[in-house]
Amino acid sequence: KEILEKYHDLFTLQWEGVIGNIRVPSQAEWEQLLTNCSAFLFYGMERLMSQTLLNRLVAMNIPKCHLMIILDLVRSKQSYQRITNSDIHKSCLHIAIERPKETAMLLSLTGVRCIIANQWYTTLQENAERLEILFENLLSVGRTTGQTVRILQK
Repeated sequence: KEILEKYHDLFTLQWEGVIGNIRVPSQAEWEQLLTNCSAFLFYGMERLMSQTLLNRLVAMNIPKCHLMIILDLVRSKQSYQRITNSDIHKSCLHIAIERPKETAMLLSLTGVRCIIANQWYTTLQENAERLEILFENLLSVGRTTGQTVRILQK
């Protein structure tokens, strides 16, 4: 929340979204946010694709979304339990499609132009540091996404 407030004025006056610790977004909210955004940030637990209905997402057309930042793959005891209970009802193929590389491919096919995402599990603190680096370089300094990702890799 602090990071969003810090960069609020630098980027846009139209930050719009849902803070998940207040409530979990509905499928309709996910769809509205995705189809109406030029940039989308997911900062949350477990896998982004476990939060949405896969069949609805694949049918979406999201050409307005120029950048999607996915800072997910954080695991807590509660999130692991929730995702395990959810995965019981999914096929192995469905679970495989929720992995980072497959998620990026699916989002690319729906029209998202640039995707920055975690590839492996991490901590909330590490994701907060990544988000700070991303916003500092993309919004304050004005670097390209490629330059910014390169800085993250270092």
